[in-house]
Amino acid sequence: MSMDPKNQTMVIYFILKGISDILELQALIFFLVLLIYLITFGGNLAILLLVFSDSGLHTPMYFFLCNLSVSDLSSITVTLHKVPSMFVMGNNTVSFTACMVQVCIFSWLSGNELILLTAMSYDRYVAICNPLHYTTVMNKRFCASLASFCWAISLLQILPPMVILARFSCYTSYVINHFFCDIMPLIDLSCSDTSILQLLILTEGVLLSTFTPFLLTFISYVFIIIAIIRIQSRNGRSKAFYTCSSHLTVVSLHYSSLVCQYLTPIRTLKSNKILALFNTAIVPMLNPVIYSLKNKDVKSAVQRKIHYFITQTNYQ
Repeated sequence: MSMDPKNQTMVIYFILKGISDILELQALIFFLVLLIYLITFGGNLAILLLVFSDSGLHTPMYFFLCNLSVSDLSSITVTLHKVPSMFVMGNNTVSFTACMVQVCIFSWLSGNELILLTAMSYDRYVAICNPLHYTTVMNKRFCASLASFCWAISLLQILPPMVILARFSCYTSYVINHFFCDIMPLIDLSCSDTSILQLLILTEGVLLSTFTPFLLTFISYVFIIIAIIRIQSRNGRSKAFYTCSSHLTVVSLHYSSLVCQYLTPIRTLKSNKILALFNTAIVPMLNPVIYSLKNKDVKSAVQRKIHYFITQTNYQ
């Protein structure tokens, strides 16, 4: 269906409407977003510093956790960096190029997190189902190659749709009803033929980037559960389940938030922005909290660092 030329706009910039249109809530939203960002930044940075500085955490699981923390830090910075300037300076404008870059980076990091979680599920599978060969299979070279593959394949997956999206220059409006540039709001505003792009998003974004990692993770946990059930002692089963409980919690949180955001049948723009905020800000904030509270190794590492700091302080 052709669009009325009067309603078509060649844009060189977009205006982001933000999280809420209610002026009385702007200050509260600003401070909440700032608080969430600081907690997320501090928590993930603490995980990175703790893993790098404590030799007891130099294991494959924490290596992949560091990759996940880097992805979370990058993702929340890309999506929320504009919110403070919206409130402080009233600057809701983003250039067309900057918008395309934001869409590309956010899509890359979103896909990368799911693939990293899949790699972490394989790590848990080897640790529980094949413990005698764990150190041989999950060696440093293999872990580095697997992490590099996660970052590379997620980037390659989003390049084709990003190339098509960047070629669109005709939009029905330059106002994006969101707090960051996301691919779906841009498709809704485009007056170009988006059928190929939507098909590509369906095949790559849903089937390859989301369903395939979910399926591989699900299969890993089927074998993990079978292996745990076969353990004779109750204490052994509890220990085996505890080693993957943090990862399972994070996986459940990620996929449940994605289902709520993209697959719920009835969705208003307001609720969609709230779900997007939860998915892009709250989930990265909870990841380090979950791994800290549900992991004895992290707790022990923190205790060692606190003890070392107290000892050094008393010595001086």
